[in-house]
Amino acid sequence: METGGRESERRHTLNLLLTRGLVPFFASSTLYFLLWLPEDNPSCNSALAKCLPILCLALFVHESAPSGPYGLFVWLGLLCSALGDIVLTWPNLFPFGLVAFALAYLFYLMALGWHPIRQALLEPVIAIFILYFGLLYPHLPSSLSLLMFAYVVILGLMLWRALARGRSAALGGLLFSISDAVQAWDTFVQPLPSGRMIIMVTYYTAQALLALSTVEDRPTQS
Repeated sequence: METGGRESERRHTLNLLLTRGLVPFFASSTLYFLLWLPEDNPSCNSALAKCLPILCLALFVHESAPSGPYGLFVWLGLLCSALGDIVLTWPNLFPFGLVAFALAYLFYLMALGWHPIRQALLEPVIAIFILYFGLLYPHLPSSLSLLMFAYVVILGLMLWRALARGRSAALGGLLFSISDAVQAWDTFVQPLPSGRMIIMVTYYTAQALLALSTVEDRPTQS
């Protein structure tokens, strides 16, 4: 009975956190899709609209995640992602945006850690990423090929560790990979129908799932 009561209290506390903490994220992401600011007209307003949902998730993690390295590194990853969103609003700053997101994925990788190893998950990730990068490589500008390779390696490692952790982190890692794969193809190979919608829906969902993973195992407050 006592164990059941603690579990019920934990779930109630978590539900309150999610209800109060994620409302700003859903409101700001809805605003982004409603405004749907055109990509060929970069502005401070469009940059703010794009990064605001991620900043709301960063605030949620800062206020809700238990103290410790996992929540801290996810929070730092969200801040780097927001910076990347701002920079990528201007296409001529694409390499700097790529670096910002690579740093975000490195912070996520540090959060996810290396245990359990689950090496069996690494082999299919390597195979899929090599295949995709091989298809993408002929279309990349020579000035970006090395940076893109490093980015793909970091993303692949992050996906492997997210799958090893499981739960919402695993789904978040998968959606990050889908979002980046669609964006790379849409940017360097050929525009895809509804490409921007697919990119942003999977991207925001992936970030939200990583943020939620910080409170999955939140202890009940005494």
